[in-house]
Amino acid sequence: MTITSALSNAMTGLRAAGRNSETISANIANAMTPGYGVRSVDLSSSQIGGVKIDGISRNVNPALLVDRGLAEAAFNNASDRTQFLTNYEDFLGIPDDPDSLSARIAQFESDLVTAASRPDAPERLDATVNAARDLATLISSASRDIQEARSEADRSIDFQIKQLNTALTSVQEINRQITKTMALGGDTSALQDNRQALVDEISGIVPVRQIARENGQIALYSTGGAILLDGGVAEIEFSPVNQVTPYMTLAGGQLSGLTVDGYPVQTSSGRGALGGGSLGAQFEIRDELGVEAQTQLDALARDLIERFQDPAVDPTLAPGDPGIFTDTGIAFDPLNEVGISERLTINAAIDDRQGGESWRLRDGLNAVAPGDVGDSRLLQALSGALTAQRVPASGDFGTGAFSMINLASTLTSQLGADRAQAEQTQTFTSTQFKELTQLVLAEGVDTDQELQKLLLVEQTYAANARMIQAADEMMQTILRI
Repeated sequence: MTITSALSNAMTGLRAAGRNSETISANIANAMTPGYGVRSVDLSSSQIGGVKIDGISRNVNPALLVDRGLAEAAFNNASDRTQFLTNYEDFLGIPDDPDSLSARIAQFESDLVTAASRPDAPERLDATVNAARDLATLISSASRDIQEARSEADRSIDFQIKQLNTALTSVQEINRQITKTMALGGDTSALQDNRQALVDEISGIVPVRQIARENGQIALYSTGGAILLDGGVAEIEFSPVNQVTPYMTLAGGQLSGLTVDGYPVQTSSGRGALGGGSLGAQFEIRDELGVEAQTQLDALARDLIERFQDPAVDPTLAPGDPGIFTDTGIAFDPLNEVGISERLTINAAIDDRQGGESWRLRDGLNAVAPGDVGDSRLLQALSGALTAQRVPASGDFGTGAFSMINLASTLTSQLGADRAQAEQTQTFTSTQFKELTQLVLAEGVDTDQELQKLLLVEQTYAANARMIQAADEMMQTILRI
């Protein structure tokens, strides 16, 4: 080996060591950066001697990244569904809660019994009216809570669609940059990191599968079969509303669905083209869970109204007159059941806040003057109507007959079972997502290993530097001769 070839070999070794040092430093600095792929320098022997830098490799496991994305989508979906059911259950409360639906029905029932035992006591009649008002207020507030959750879901859908469209456009642009950079022989690792971070963002909204295309590009397909990105970007459109009401449904045309490239797509939880992630969960809350909750609550409110809107219970009522509980002051119309829980109020005839008198509970809602203060027959009839076994005229409660408090217990039990099942699903998806995340991190940057590599690079650098020094000493010796 000549002095010149030795010097040349040492110089290529120094360049390789420097490039290795830069790559290792970048790995350590980005150990916690989302989407970052571990880099390594590809080296080979040069035909003219020394070492040649072939390029930079980005080491990732594409299949594992896709599985992690799908797990994140499932976790987001389960979390949003569980949150809605938990919030609704908390609002209705559990039976042991003194402010729960069951407790307020029990309190109303108890106050009716107490008033019947002393029909001459105004304070007992007042307490019964207050209990009826509290019950109506809770049911009405629960209905508004459902509609607010549906409205929030509609706003969230709009936000996520905008976020999804922006991310897809960004991935398309990075695809182009990667192809251009590869054609120029440049390193595309940083671009691929940015693209992976965007794909992870998309996966949280809509579960997607990533397919490699030519020239370093990728295509994205939702697990529901929608083409989101394959050369061109899908145009996803949605029209939000300001406020969702009980009358507004997707099936009725009052709420917007989704279109992809101008074509409407399914958004149901069973077969939604973009379902399975946080976007699908918001559609399920708005169009399925919220609608079902409203339907069940309306059925309970209807049953409560009809128990007292009967001349057989209160002889002072004529057919079509409202009872203790009303539809914003008027009698309940079975053809106008949707949203009745939100419109539920107590009759103004007994409500002192509306100019009424509580003695009408004892003497009849349409009584014009107080009657016998010792007559408890109507109060007993009202108590009996509340505890009577009736088959609900609507709702999904089965075919059995229920007292009012049993009907409420059935409603909260159904809700509790749905919430428990949702929590179980959330726990499973959370565990799966965490495990896959750990696997991805395990294949990421190992700082201990990178530091060991850095020590080897330092030794390599020192050896090549010593070679250059030795060549210099030999040249100096030759020149002195």
